[in-house]
Amino acid sequence: MPYILSLDQGTTSSRAIVYGADMVRRGHAAYPIGQIYPRPGWVEHDPAEIYAAQLRAAGDAVRASGVDPREIAAVGITNQRETAVVWDRRTGKPVHNAVVWQCRRTADMCKGLEPYAEMIRAKTGLVPDAYFSGTKIKWLLDNVDGAREAAARGDLLAGTIDTWLIWNLTGRHITDTTNASRTMLFNIRALEWDRELLELLDIPASMLPEVRGSGEIYGTCKLGGADIAVAAAIGDQHAALFGQGCYSAGQVKNTYGTGCFLLQNTGEKPVESKNGLLTTVAWTIGDKTTYALEGSVFIGGALIQWLRDELGLIATAAECDRLAETVEDSGGAYIVPAFVGLGTPYWDMDARGIITGLTRGVTRAHICRAALEAIAYQVRDVLDCMARESGIPPEVLRVDGGAAVSVPLLQFQADICGVEVARPRDVETTALGAAKLAGMTAGVCDAGAGGEAGAVFRPRGFDRAKLDYWHRAVERAKGWVANG
Repeated sequence: MPYILSLDQGTTSSRAIVYGADMVRRGHAAYPIGQIYPRPGWVEHDPAEIYAAQLRAAGDAVRASGVDPREIAAVGITNQRETAVVWDRRTGKPVHNAVVWQCRRTADMCKGLEPYAEMIRAKTGLVPDAYFSGTKIKWLLDNVDGAREAAARGDLLAGTIDTWLIWNLTGRHITDTTNASRTMLFNIRALEWDRELLELLDIPASMLPEVRGSGEIYGTCKLGGADIAVAAAIGDQHAALFGQGCYSAGQVKNTYGTGCFLLQNTGEKPVESKNGLLTTVAWTIGDKTTYALEGSVFIGGALIQWLRDELGLIATAAECDRLAETVEDSGGAYIVPAFVGLGTPYWDMDARGIITGLTRGVTRAHICRAALEAIAYQVRDVLDCMARESGIPPEVLRVDGGAAVSVPLLQFQADICGVEVARPRDVETTALGAAKLAGMTAGVCDAGAGGEAGAVFRPRGFDRAKLDYWHRAVERAKGWVANG
């Protein structure tokens, strides 16, 4: 049997999974990557650490699988998307830490782009927001000594994390349409870098990678003495949509990771959003590009990490679930985790996190319950927006990601959304999607491989007043920085 190696480079860890052609796991490994917070609202990663951790995970996953590297037919890459890296094309050294998708340092710059918002939306499907890569690249050019001059000489390269990995693995400067569509520099209809946007942000076109399809042979890499084709690159949320088998227009998935990301397949034509959703490329295979609507929740599973790492209320994520299940509700407490602003449908960069409704009767268990509910409330807001936009209320919400192991979260999600929530047996569908795409490119599997069914959570009813209280809490969090 041929095998596929999936490299899944996320916000908090670098993972690697070896799959058989049947898309069954054979071995995996993961290593955390450091989070760097130079200032409030700023988030960075060390690109060298990312690559080293990804190589280590790849080697360990292959060893754990017992597979001879010569039996690996292809490598698929999936990645945190909007994070931007700029490096020297001669030395390969980054000029600065990677600026992470969560980072808000370019919020003021984005406010200055508001007069161009309609043009940006029409070309890219996005809104002017610090979330996306374009303003991050501009910030690096404007703030790293000598960077703009070096870029003008053609000495610097830029890209998202897929590009950084592909360049280090193969020596080629390449990205795919899904990652390009998250930069705010890419015309999603023409499928090319947009000259007007590059001029607006003063970014030289020479810095940017060649844009290819999501499933193509980009080059080869060395692993364990074997030459292996790098055969797929796809942004993590797009990979999850593919891994969940959402191949038909109208199908929806949500990934509960550091953030939460809902994507709805809209077919071969991009759908323009009027309600705060993003229009994005779902994937490009051959000469066919599929599009999607996306809603983004910036803080999802990261809220549980905050309870654990910063507040010390829990020792593990599993403890959060256990405590939450000891109480019937949140005791009137609501958490709005706007640590880095609010995404869909609010797009408020100045919002900040708050906890409301506290009384002496609120316990640690209530706070854990409120945290899980906050994740689900944000997903409900996006799902409502998506149903209005597409005109297709979902019958099933397919879910995946690390936090999707939480039973109380998924049951509450089903309750407040009034739809079935379906979780596959393997919740790592991001890695699965990249592996399946690479396997299809290499000709060793088809689109029907993998994706075995797991648990289904059915709605049991919901008190509408709780949703109203949630929206009142959101209003208090909005514009916090601007209002002091």
